Amino acid sequence: MQPKLPPLPVRIVVAVLVISALAYFGFQSLAQNGDDILSASGTIEAAIVNVSPEMSGKVTQVLAGEGDMVTKNQPLLSLDPSLLIAQQAVASAAMDSATAALASAQTKYDQTLQAALAAQAAQRSKDWQAAAPSEFDQPNWFIEQDQQIAAAQIELTAAQTAIDDALAQLDKVINRLDSADYLNAETRLAEARAAFVIAEQVKDQAGNASDSGGLLDAAQDYYDETLTELDDAETEYNDLLNTEEAADIEYARGQVLVARQRYDAAYARLLSLQTGAESPAVISAARAVDQAKSALTQAEASVGLIEAQIVKLGVNAPMDGVILTRNVEPGEFVQPGAIALTLADLTELTITVYIPEDRYGLISLGQIAEVKVDSFPDVTFTATVVHMADQAEFTPRNVQTVEGRSATMYAIKLRVDDPQGKLKIGMPADVVFK
Repeated sequence: MQPKLPPLPVRIVVAVLVISALAYFGFQSLAQNGDDILSASGTIEAAIVNVSPEMSGKVTQVLAGEGDMVTKNQPLLSLDPSLLIAQQAVASAAMDSATAALASAQTKYDQTLQAALAAQAAQRSKDWQAAAPSEFDQPNWFIEQDQQIAAAQIELTAAQTAIDDALAQLDKVINRLDSADYLNAETRLAEARAAFVIAEQVKDQAGNASDSGGLLDAAQDYYDETLTELDDAETEYNDLLNTEEAADIEYARGQVLVARQRYDAAYARLLSLQTGAESPAVISAARAVDQAKSALTQAEASVGLIEAQIVKLGVNAPMDGVILTRNVEPGEFVQPGAIALTLADLTELTITVYIPEDRYGLISLGQIAEVKVDSFPDVTFTATVVHMADQAEFTPRNVQTVEGRSATMYAIKLRVDDPQGKLKIGMPADVVFK
């Protein structure tokens, strides 16, 4: 009993859908004869490179036209360099200035170092001759200079800490008092002392005048007023303090002054030790040299950048090939990445065909095939399989039958030998696999 077929309209619809799908996905035709010869169709392809400038600018020259054969690194296009040349002149002047500044800084450093070393030698001679304090068991020169500098820096840091601690202790003592009244009294006392010092100077100057007369009387009155204000300010200030509080504030203020004096002495000691290459003048001169070197490096980098941009105003061929299209003319303004020329390598022609899944096993890498084109019907070209797709490119939505699996297509790429240069890109071609 024969299987029941679907009604004729259904079969027609299915056939139309399959044909439409094959046409939509661009399937290549494939045939098989009794000798297991596979054939497929495709078009001749080649590696195509879009040639674009890396810089923007006005086109001054286009050195190749469509159909011209070019070699790798052959000039194809050039842009106007006038703006970059002007920038190069400015950058070169800045580099020359930076070079001169570096030379001047180096000269100053050398002179400063020589003077510092001479001073260091003289000071060292004095240190050798000077006697150490009786509390020292060793002579002055016993400890190396760098060790003494490190110790002096530690002492300087400790002196700054002592200042901070003394100020904090003074604030603590003041806060134990009635701060508002105390601060007002202290301010009044400071102002009264300052006024009295000035009044005393004025009185002395008036007494030295040749005809003092009323001048001396006026100066005396001013002096008496400031003295009275000073006495009143001191009385008010002292009334706010009892004996213990006065002693605490006086001691706290003394600690602040001693700490500051300690810092000044430590700093002076450090400066006296920093002689020769370690002296502040030499270190400052060395920093000036470093800054000049940095400025010169930056200027050189600017010049190098502009020079690199000038080089990129010329566009060269990236490979041997033939110009397919020319999209620019002299006088046009182009942007980076704009396609100016299209170049193809016709020495590496390929063709890509598609075979169904059930014939994939009949093809292998390195397999030889024959290629024929309509333009040269009597000529057979040789091709070699160079790539076989690992994944299907055309697959029906649901594959559940043997017939359906046969419609799963795989791409096969072949390299075509064309020593005489007859084949052109886009030519339809038939491939026969042996």
